[in-house]
Amino acid sequence: MRALVTRSRDDCATLAARLAARGIVPVIEPLLDIRFCEDGARLLAPLLEGAQALLFTSANGVRAFAAASARRDLPAFAVGDASAAAACAAGFAAVESAHGTVADLAGLVQRRLAPERGALVHAAASTVAGDLAGALGAQGFAVRRAVLYEAVAATALSGATRALVAAGGAELAFFFSPRTAECFVRLARASGLGEACRGMTALALSPAVAAALGELQWRAVRIAASPNEATLLDALDRVLAEGSAVAGTEQDRSA
Repeated sequence: MRALVTRSRDDCATLAARLAARGIVPVIEPLLDIRFCEDGARLLAPLLEGAQALLFTSANGVRAFAAASARRDLPAFAVGDASAAAACAAGFAAVESAHGTVADLAGLVQRRLAPERGALVHAAASTVAGDLAGALGAQGFAVRRAVLYEAVAATALSGATRALVAAGGAELAFFFSPRTAECFVRLARASGLGEACRGMTALALSPAVAAALGELQWRAVRIAASPNEATLLDALDRVLAEGSAVAGTEQDRSA
């Protein structure tokens, strides 16, 4: 059995290993090219003055910050466990995960910090999902957004992936963001692979990701109970136990 994994290579090593342990061959097809800002250090330095904490909404944000600054003294608040793990790997000593969404991260910050202690620096991409600054701003926090990287969408699926999907060689496909889901839908349709996706089960990290997949017909769509890799793998295990990666046609949500 093969599974198409659409996230960047830097983010999928653990998932690939866990798929392999289940006897599934991961096929890596990154749909976003992560490009760090060349002048990130210059942009970031003034934003860190007087800051009380850092906000990370992706592992790429952590990596971009680490490439732009040697500072590791500020506490780091991460949207989820993958971002928190990246922060720990980058050398941050004080790291806390919100285990969920941007709204969960805003709630965690409100419980742990006070607006009068200083600004918050959000290490972000040029395009962001959710309104973290708005949610925290409504509670009196000053959020400084540091645009440290750009996620450039792929313009075509690789020839190997097109051939694999067309031949029905991938039974599963993993999607971790609405943007990558939208990108896959667009590129699959452009390649004439819409019908071929009927033979695949899509595993989505969240309802928003699943909604972005809705323009294609899938064998089934399964959604992680929480927006993290562990529960997404739980959904996969249910798919495998039911045999629904290769049988059945319903779309549903695993919880």
